[in-house]
Amino acid sequence: MFLTKPEFVNERRKFSREFKLEAVRLVKERGVSVAQASRDLDLHENVLRKWIRDLATDPQHAFPGHGQMKPEQFEIERLRKEVAKLKAERDILKKAAAYFAKDAI
Repeated sequence: MFLTKPEFVNERRKFSREFKLEAVRLVKERGVSVAQASRDLDLHENVLRKWIRDLATDPQHAFPGHGQMKPEQFEIERLRKEVAKLKAERDILKKAAAYFAKDAI
């Protein structure tokens, strides 16, 4: 009889903003250690530590939700797209200038 390894399901768990806030509150306000809270909530300690750090750095915009970005991240993404578009336009103009310069000679 051959035993096979169980397949690893790589599906990320998703937690609501309320769950994250309550987990951080458990550590900060109730004095439960990060290690104990992470065991109780079935989380990796680093995940809980990141939630604590995120809430401490920006309480207003912490945990924006599924697929939503903080305003700063949204602006950075918009500017990256604009830079990519401008580089493409620049490259087209360079090629056109080289083409017309070749014909002028």
